[in-house]
Amino acid sequence: MQADVKHSIIHQFYTNDGQIGLRVAPATLAINDEVGLLLSELTDVYNAKPSKGYARFIDPLNDDAESHQISEFPNCLQAWRSGSEEFVAFSQQAAKILHQQLQHYGILEDGFLVIASYTELGQDYLVVAFLPSKDGVSIAPDLSVDRSSQLDISKVQLAATINLTEWKEEPDSATYISFIKGRVGRKVSDFFLDFLGCAEGLNAKKQSQQLVDSLHQYVKEAEMPTEQATALRKSVYDICDSSWQNNEPVRVKDLSEQLHEAVPAERSFADFSAAQAQPLPDEIRTDRTTLRKLVKFQGQGGGLSVGFDQELLGGRVEYDPHTDKLTVHGTPPNLREQLRRYFGIDS
Repeated sequence: MQADVKHSIIHQFYTNDGQIGLRVAPATLAINDEVGLLLSELTDVYNAKPSKGYARFIDPLNDDAESHQISEFPNCLQAWRSGSEEFVAFSQQAAKILHQQLQHYGILEDGFLVIASYTELGQDYLVVAFLPSKDGVSIAPDLSVDRSSQLDISKVQLAATINLTEWKEEPDSATYISFIKGRVGRKVSDFFLDFLGCAEGLNAKKQSQQLVDSLHQYVKEAEMPTEQATALRKSVYDICDSSWQNNEPVRVKDLSEQLHEAVPAERSFADFSAAQAQPLPDEIRTDRTTLRKLVKFQGQGGGLSVGFDQELLGGRVEYDPHTDKLTVHGTPPNLREQLRRYFGIDS
């Protein structure tokens, strides 16, 4: 994490006799190597999450929002940013808001609320994350063994990053808040959005799927040879993946220009998109899982799971659409070893 940490604090949530309790920290953490390592690890895990959502704070006066979506968090945050509230008081109030939400929904989960502000590349950010805890052991200075609660950062599912600079300079933006999206059912992230008082501003998965569909149609109408089409999809994936890793949007105009340099075509992708009934937006927030469709074939069902790079089709992998038969020449080493053992063949 190449950032200048300004403030950081941790509040604890614990369960006792079927109730959720809160213990607030009285002061911020010292800015030292240990705190820097914690925030760096948290940032790495957060950035590695393939599905991100983007949101903005709800305006209770102008937005058609339900009562459970209205939160005092944005007001508390604004009070701290304006200087009328100290960071510790703001974070404690935020913890109390989350505590009320947990009580209201009857959610019993031990964990720690981490709130930290930092500056990176001239932008101010606030990260808010609920980190689950796990029982562990540690070695005390006298070499005795102590049981303790430890942060399970790798399991974080409730986390959001707020670009405070963008919020101030572009309050109408729908993307100054990013958060980890849940997977199924009523997403866990929905509850966290209610705590923050924000609503999803755009759906990165839908935008990415629109990009994938537009690219397939672009290739089809241009009647590109298979090799050129494969190279084009790979270029799009690489460009978008680089933007995703840097938490930056993909600008369709820039993407089109880079594509033309990598895989020249008679008609630019930007011109093609602009002429469609539903053109792509100027900027796209990408979803990594969806974009993998550009470079991989994968699917599962009926007890079978198959996935392979698209460039292997027609070579190592062959598909006959008439018989719906997939032929794979050569198996992955670990699969081959399992199969040979199953048939009693010496590896």
